Amino acid sequence: MIRALGMMSGTSMDGVDAAMIETDGIRIGGFGRSAFRAYSDNEAAALHAALGCWPGAPGVADAAEISMASHAALAGGFQEAELIGYHGQTLAHDPRGRGTHQAGDGAALARATGRPVVWDFRSEDVRQGGEGAPLVPFFHWACAEWAMGQGRLPTAPVAFLNLGGVGNITWVDPTARAPEDDAACLAFDTGPANAPINDLMRGRLRQTHDAGGALATRGRADGGIVARFLRHPYFERPPPKSLDRDQFAGLIRDVSGLSDADAAATLVAALAGSVAAGWRWLPSAPRTLLVAGGGRHNAAIMAALRAALDAEIRPVEAAGMDGDMLEAQAFGWLAVRVRRGLATSGPRTTGVPEPACGGRISHPR
Repeated sequence: MIRALGMMSGTSMDGVDAAMIETDGIRIGGFGRSAFRAYSDNEAAALHAALGCWPGAPGVADAAEISMASHAALAGGFQEAELIGYHGQTLAHDPRGRGTHQAGDGAALARATGRPVVWDFRSEDVRQGGEGAPLVPFFHWACAEWAMGQGRLPTAPVAFLNLGGVGNITWVDPTARAPEDDAACLAFDTGPANAPINDLMRGRLRQTHDAGGALATRGRADGGIVARFLRHPYFERPPPKSLDRDQFAGLIRDVSGLSDADAAATLVAALAGSVAAGWRWLPSAPRTLLVAGGGRHNAAIMAALRAALDAEIRPVEAAGMDGDMLEAQAFGWLAVRVRRGLATSGPRTTGVPEPACGGRISHPR
């Protein structure tokens, strides 16, 4: 077993998550301590200004330096880590076009921390013809296998829904031999999740998010806007499939004429509708949906999911996991897989033709 530190800054761009995990890259030996470092207002503004940009564009170098320095500062408190998994900051994602771009230099992070760093997890998958996302599904399989061993998941299959800036769902059968087996996982991005809600709050109210869903709970969703949103061709595409953070940026324009509360409620309804639209692609209907990411703290989102889906909707904490740190833990687990040369994605998670091992390893010297 290797003690790995996973680090993640997602498309919600609120800060950096860091979490320890002990693993051999297949099974989970145990979860360790975690920490969060929020971005300052200036850091967040610089990262948002670089969204949609590719290497060499103005602002990208600044975003990369912010990413590396903020991760290095947080990693300094985890001297027990033998290996670091560093996702970097996604600025642009166009797998069928220009590729995928996560800002941040893993080699510089290795020098700054004095530990080997696994990074650039997505590029090899895209190079081989995959979507490059989502990358957490194989870890979801390991989590389900761990939870069943702990007696916390009595039935299989189970689904995980991660609600970050973009939503992604993973259907897993933890009784499969390995996560790359055809029967083990199916995963895809469901649609926009917290990103449009957070952008609405930032643009109108100068707040980072709708805390607890308080604003959305007071509003009434515009059914016409939601129906038009769900007619987007993306929802008719079979998985695997992935999204860029701002692929549905028009949603903010669509709700511009609504009150703050009604706009937030409409964005929540769109989120739940997109998850329901993706439900039909799952190999079989899971009895349990475990929700991770910031969206699980939003009571309006959780209520909308329960109304839209015929399943028991539970936060991942109900199965003994930490929903705030699941993605960070995932990149620690994936880092160990890269070190061992094991697959990090497959045909039923990213659409890559064969199971692929992505990621680069940089050493301090």
